[in-house]
Amino acid sequence: MSELGYWIAMSRVQGVGTGRLRQLKVHFGSLERAWKASLDELRRSGLDDPLSLELCDARKELSPESELEILHKYGVSGFMPNDPRYPRLLAETADSPPVLYVRGHLPEMDALSLAIVGTRRPTAYGRHVAGKLIDELVAAGSITVSGLARGIDTCVHRETLHQGGITVAVLAGGLDSIYPAENLELARKILETGALVSEHPPRTKLRREHFLRRNRIMSGITRGTVVVEAGERSGALATARNAVDQNREVFAVPGSVLSPESAGTNGLIQRGEAKLIMSADDVLTEFGLSARSDTVVSLPAVQTDSVQSLLLGCIGSSPVHADELARELSLPSRDVIAALALLELQGIICNMGNMHYVITGRRLPEVA
Repeated sequence: MSELGYWIAMSRVQGVGTGRLRQLKVHFGSLERAWKASLDELRRSGLDDPLSLELCDARKELSPESELEILHKYGVSGFMPNDPRYPRLLAETADSPPVLYVRGHLPEMDALSLAIVGTRRPTAYGRHVAGKLIDELVAAGSITVSGLARGIDTCVHRETLHQGGITVAVLAGGLDSIYPAENLELARKILETGALVSEHPPRTKLRREHFLRRNRIMSGITRGTVVVEAGERSGALATARNAVDQNREVFAVPGSVLSPESAGTNGLIQRGEAKLIMSADDVLTEFGLSARSDTVVSLPAVQTDSVQSLLLGCIGSSPVHADELARELSLPSRDVIAALALLELQGIICNMGNMHYVITGRRLPEVA
């Protein structure tokens, strides 16, 4: 039987991590022999009495063969740290998972890969900035990683897929269950080109502490972490702290000093824990790259004599209210609102909230 079965079974014992497993393999020559060892033999391997006893008791309930059967049932692969498919960047971290469970196609993470995280309750500003960053980062060839949570995480995965990029979702529980359930269809789309990963085997009951633990995987598997919008207690800040500990690049998008959802990101910048970024180029230059100028999404052309075209001449990167646009153009409010809605549907402008609009930065094709 594959050593993976023994590796999984033993890693499910509390207190047995990657270091312990390597220690046991060196001592016994194989994890199969370690799994079948007597209590005295386990003690002589260097395990203390409580852990030796716990490992012996675990053999009454755990079966290496059954662990492999469960993986097969749910279409999950298990990578050990000595497996060439185990991400090198993650393996180099101090607290790497003893087994990385994967569904889908895990890309080469040594290439440009970025964890992009943020609040579960993003403002219109946060969603807009995240979308713009992702468009440019994906165009530059970046793989994105996030946690499939509500808010910024969902925005990251969806926008990456929309741009034809590859994204990886790190789950807090087993890969047989998607949380939140509303992202089940999104998870399926991710699997078409990317992957779902977890440190927990299928059938693992989701626990609150799992969410914080999985943050170290998001930062550890990537070359840098970008925090888009986060409050003072956001889990995204834990991902940033993990990235600092793992000697990875950390970036943060500044926000209004009046916005609670930007308090965490502003704090990262203020304390020198993250580099302030205002565009994807600020991230890419740290890796010796630059945003491509010809990768803006093409959108349906707008008639030059339409209300939409007039509006585009008045909307920039600073939010402007619909009523102000109507006054400036001397147009009925209903016509302006209708035209704004059409532009927003095309992704050309973004409603930042309360009818304030900004241009998205996506270039329109020239009209003949």
